[in-house]
Amino acid sequence: MKITKLTTYIVPPRWCFLQVETDAGIVGWGEPVVEGRAQTVAAAVDELADYLIGKDPRQIEDHWTVLYRGGFYRGGAIHMSALAGIDQALWDIKGKALGVPVYELLGGKVRDRIRVYSWVGGDRPGETAAQAQERAARGFTAIKMNASEELQFIDTHDKVDQVLANVAAIREALGPHFGIGVDFHGRVHKPMAKVLVKVLEPYRLMFIEEPVLSEHAEALAEIAPLTSAPIALGERLCSRWDFKKILEAGHVDILQPDPSHAGGITETKKIASMAEAYDVAIALHCPLGPIALAVNLQLDANCYNAFIQEQSLGIHYNQGNDLLDYVKNPEVFDYADGYVKIPSGPGLGIDVNEEYVKERAAVGHRWRNPIWRHADGSFAEW
Repeated sequence: MKITKLTTYIVPPRWCFLQVETDAGIVGWGEPVVEGRAQTVAAAVDELADYLIGKDPRQIEDHWTVLYRGGFYRGGAIHMSALAGIDQALWDIKGKALGVPVYELLGGKVRDRIRVYSWVGGDRPGETAAQAQERAARGFTAIKMNASEELQFIDTHDKVDQVLANVAAIREALGPHFGIGVDFHGRVHKPMAKVLVKVLEPYRLMFIEEPVLSEHAEALAEIAPLTSAPIALGERLCSRWDFKKILEAGHVDILQPDPSHAGGITETKKIASMAEAYDVAIALHCPLGPIALAVNLQLDANCYNAFIQEQSLGIHYNQGNDLLDYVKNPEVFDYADGYVKIPSGPGLGIDVNEEYVKERAAVGHRWRNPIWRHADGSFAEW
């Protein structure tokens, strides 16, 4: 079997899909994208494709090694996301060729389903209690929300009070055992992070995500002792080498690699195994499309330390298209009682609607994240 063609599709709302074709008629799909840089990642896929044409798609580990190491310069969000989508598609091909789901190739399942959470509140969080109640009525047992609007290095306590009000409203509405993840989204600097994690302590959070940006991870030595909530981090890290320093420092309880940013299935599995050796949990990052979710679930099936899965159904970014629009078998994502089942079909376990992908690719997108500014006119982290 030989690879004959790689084609990327930029599709709404903000995704990039990759189709890898073979001379055996088996097609694999991946989702190589950096949110807001989809066209750049597609260009990187096109460059990497030069090496792959004519190669056996089943030699995944060797292809990963060459595509990572063979260009001299390596790593970073663009390169690793392009590599991720290719890797996902190669696993999809191999599973289909053998007639088994990818998790069987990784060693089999340790679980049949995994707990999922739903986003509420939007970029500038509001109506959190009402939205959380709606998600609970649909069967979700956990949500995640952005903690705050933009925050200066040192900001006012009325903004702290608003964070507390949003979280308290959910806790009051849904009781003491409903899961609440609070995402600082890297928009909080160390001084205010120290304030927020301490005052949020009474609300028994499921986790606090990205209390500071990954490049400031040394600050977690000061922040982590101020809360009993697990600290989660990792969506902006792209390789096992990025995560190595985080694990060695010992202040993070949950790693959140994104298999569409962190080198695909091959690399994310290695990151998860590293985390397990440090008794650290995995909650894979996935505010993306159906191919990415299928990839995540194949990993969740096989990774013992995975405990919950992000997914984008109804997320505020999904304008024009949503998670299930691009697959012919949306029932494969069987949501029930706060869990989703692991797809068990060959490869990634989903049937991508190629005709609809092409139709929507004709529309495309130029999604960009918002640019925020503080009251003084200076740039604010989004």
